[in-house]
Amino acid sequence: MHDFAPPQSPGVGMNATSSPIADPDAESIRNDVGRALAEDMGSGDVTADLLPESRYATARVVTREAAILCGQKWFDDCFKALDSRVSVSWLVNEGSAVRAGETLCEISGPVRALVTGERSALNFLQTLSATATVTAAYVNAIRGTRASILDTRKTLPGMRRAQKYAVRVGGGKNHRMGLHDAILIKENHIAAAGSIGAAVARARLLHPEIMVEVEVEDFSELREALEAGVDRIMLDEFELDELMQAVVEVDGRVPLEVSGGVGIDRVRAIAETGVDYISIGALTKHIHAIDLSMRIVLE
Repeated sequence: MHDFAPPQSPGVGMNATSSPIADPDAESIRNDVGRALAEDMGSGDVTADLLPESRYATARVVTREAAILCGQKWFDDCFKALDSRVSVSWLVNEGSAVRAGETLCEISGPVRALVTGERSALNFLQTLSATATVTAAYVNAIRGTRASILDTRKTLPGMRRAQKYAVRVGGGKNHRMGLHDAILIKENHIAAAGSIGAAVARARLLHPEIMVEVEVEDFSELREALEAGVDRIMLDEFELDELMQAVVEVDGRVPLEVSGGVGIDRVRAIAETGVDYISIGALTKHIHAIDLSMRIVLE
């Protein structure tokens, strides 16, 4: 999973529902960073207090493994929030494929700020790079097919916008941002509403401007969803032969999305059935943080 083609450039990206999801703005990033620093520092960094207040230092961040780099803005803001005199000089761009042993950036400023911000800054960088890296692996695995890789709402609490940004940096696309920007009718909704048709009719009445997707578990539900006039159908836990049959039966009338237990070992086979989207919770919840190291040299 470490052979990467260049991912898409980060930026405002269309999600796979109805509207673009913008990159996290400055306020959103400051809020993320503020929560992280408050959690880590509490009433203050009592270990940093041992260091001379006037001492300056330089630090370098090195990656110990190959990755897609993501999270520079969060990294920078961790230090800026602590001391405006800290400067970060990046040697690689956001979204770049980096090699094990590569130096990512150099940081200069008061040593107290460097040691206090180190952990929070690296936490953001290693986590968002992990999501971008995993996404890039899945995107590369299905390259040449018609399918797109989507994320889900299975994100780290409080980090959804950041992780969805990282998915785009890795070349994937976003599903809905949350419960407000698209309707996804699943088994519990269907049971409570009485039927797929009843749930879809109510959705059209209450929110006519919002995309309506229905998750189906068999072909009878698939046909009911088509009859109800949904905008997209999610095929949950379908076998490969069933996916191919569904593609033939739907015949392009609505996009088809695959969900449930998709691993890197079978994502190519799923994409080759002709489906439009493959949503993968592992992009944001089963991630392996990228191994980064920050070392300080006193000036």
